Amino acid sequence: MNLTLNGEPKILDLPDPTVASLVADLGLRPEVVAVELNGDLVPRASHGTQALAEGDQLEIVTLVGGG
Repeated sequence: MNLTLNGEPKILDLPDPTVASLVADLGLRPEVVAVELNGDLVPRASHGTQALAEGDQLEIVTLVGGG
């Protein structure tokens, strides 16, 4: 599957092409990421059911705490 991830073209082979599987494949913790799919924010509760399609554009950012 060809996607654009954070502005970079990516080719991914995901057995279950959902936002949740992409986040897991990237090694990210789902509780600390925000995902935008084709310009729309994907609520965390929908990550497991939000399907990905050829050509989708995603922005994934991680939340970082500091002091």
